[in-house]
Amino acid sequence: MTLTQLFLGLGVGALTGVLAALCGVGGGLIMVPAFVFLMALDQKSAVATSLAVIIAVSLVATTKYSAASLVKWQIVWPVMIGAVISTWFATGWLKHLSSDTLTRVFGILMILVGIRMLWNR
Repeated sequence: MTLTQLFLGLGVGALTGVLAALCGVGGGLIMVPAFVFLMALDQKSAVATSLAVIIAVSLVATTKYSAASLVKWQIVWPVMIGAVISTWFATGWLKHLSSDTLTRVFGILMILVGIRMLWNR
């Protein structure tokens, strides 16, 4: 790792931490594009690396928000079970899709979510 990559990583991490804490976003929205465009990772590696980072980010945020009684655990458990099961299978799909296809799917998803958030409440 070069010094430039180290500082880029720290900057991306700081931005991700702030946005994760305030908005619940960070991995897909911040890290994946930063890893692809600033750190020259391919889309597959960017997704996988982002998810690895999110483990620690989520643990810290969940601990603090749980202490403030903000986490709705009755919602967490069924969503977590569904997400874990589907993630187990979907990670296999990543191997079979090209980085270009993943980039397009990711871009379309970001656009649709952004439009939805801007025009619907």
